[in-house]
Amino acid sequence: MREEFPIRDRGVMQAFVFNIRRDKFKDSRVRRAFNFAFDFEEMNRQLFSGQYSRIASYFQGTDLAATGLPEGKELEILESIRDKVPADLFTKPYTNPVGGTPQAVRDNLRQALVLFRDAGYEVRNTKLVDSKTGEPFTFEFLVEDSATQRFVLFYKPSLERLGMNVNVRVVDAAQYENRLRQWDYDVIIASWPQSLSPGNEQRDFWGSQAADRPGSRNFIGIKNPAVDALIEKVIFAQDRAELVAATKALDRVLLWNFYVVPQWTYPYVRTARWDRFSRPETMPTYGRSAFPTVWWWDKDRAAKVPQRS
Repeated sequence: MREEFPIRDRGVMQAFVFNIRRDKFKDSRVRRAFNFAFDFEEMNRQLFSGQYSRIASYFQGTDLAATGLPEGKELEILESIRDKVPADLFTKPYTNPVGGTPQAVRDNLRQALVLFRDAGYEVRNTKLVDSKTGEPFTFEFLVEDSATQRFVLFYKPSLERLGMNVNVRVVDAAQYENRLRQWDYDVIIASWPQSLSPGNEQRDFWGSQAADRPGSRNFIGIKNPAVDALIEKVIFAQDRAELVAATKALDRVLLWNFYVVPQWTYPYVRTARWDRFSRPETMPTYGRSAFPTVWWWDKDRAAKVPQRS
């Protein structure tokens, strides 16, 4: 039998990740333009049978995720660093562009070109180039397996419609890890699973000191004083309410800097098993299937399962 159990014990950001150590990705407008070029709705339909939903938080699916506009304690925290964060986060909820129809895709690509133009690029002879130097906008997706490659290849034509030169490099696991340690990549795919009680691991994910430390998970290369300040507020929160508010503020600032193009998630864990076990009618809130902790062998059920001869 097959059964799904809700995932409530963690959040996750899985995304196309920019290496902002590279000059071409230092401008947040460029990074945001990439999101407008990503037609998640069509990819979800074609590759994933419509099963997934778009990620819109670094703490997706938890009470730590920033939603709507900041208020209360979160707003108070953000006000203390107002001069160091994007102004829009105070007046606009973060949302991902929505595609899925020809008209929506065209509108999103137009918006992407506007962002590139504002960042100093223009299209010449169907190629996106630096307006001052004429240098083409070229970048590489670095991937390590064929499963990843298939959705990168789905994304690639949309970026090429904007005039970019897009390369996809598939390498083995050892070479991939070596290049990560040396920050030798343009765009990769990465994820950051989060617990319900975030703490000093956030320094390793987003902190300035981790940006140049080989082996850290600051794949993006973030060196942002506002992010550093919010990480410390998360770590030294005095109670749950303060922790939630500080984490929401951190989430919101990360989102509005457009460091990544968020991918997708599924809010359940899928299981498949022989029907030989029983479990309580009321399951634990956390722990996903909680197997085998609160399950037991049910000899009556097991007796009904055909035995191998």
